[in-house]
Amino acid sequence: MTLAEKIVSKKLKEDVGEGDTVEIDIDLAMTHDGSTPLAVKAFKEIGDRVWDREKIVISFDHNVPANTVKAANMHKITREFIREQGIKHVYREGEGICHQVLIEGGHVKPNMMIAGGDSHTCTHGAFGAFATGFGATDMGYIFATGKTWIKVPRTIRVNIEGYNEGITSKDIVLRVCKEVGRRGAIYMAIEYGGEVV
Repeated sequence: MTLAEKIVSKKLKEDVGEGDTVEIDIDLAMTHDGSTPLAVKAFKEIGDRVWDREKIVISFDHNVPANTVKAANMHKITREFIREQGIKHVYREGEGICHQVLIEGGHVKPNMMIAGGDSHTCTHGAFGAFATGFGATDMGYIFATGKTWIKVPRTIRVNIEGYNEGITSKDIVLRVCKEVGRRGAIYMAIEYGGEVV
């Protein structure tokens, strides 16, 4: 079993494999000042109370300080949502970028299912979580129910062997990106292994 399959199987208490479509409980949901207002719009069509105010993290980090009327209004919608719902974990302007504050704030733990309204949500996979980005409608549904559906992804295994002086982790990742290509891992997980890892 791949790590993605193991995490999903553990959460569901049943074995799943690549390509299976399942409904799964979310352990942590994250949005930022750019994605929250759109998620809130979808959420309000579904419900009026979030499923768990302790499991939602909102960060003001993408357009700060607000430099347009539109951005200021998006911040206002986000702040109203935080206040109305009593969201516990909020990172204000200057406190960090959403995918970093989740890590630095101790929110991410192994085997968690993390849904984020940001394309870098998959960063949390480095900590043994199943973490992926979702669109605004999905995030609104997650805010309301704490659930989503996923297709268990195919996993690409990358083994890093041999060590050369002067080669950094960034060099390795850039090489992997070159090999996989821009569209080579859509709806897939990448699992790293080998002696270097």
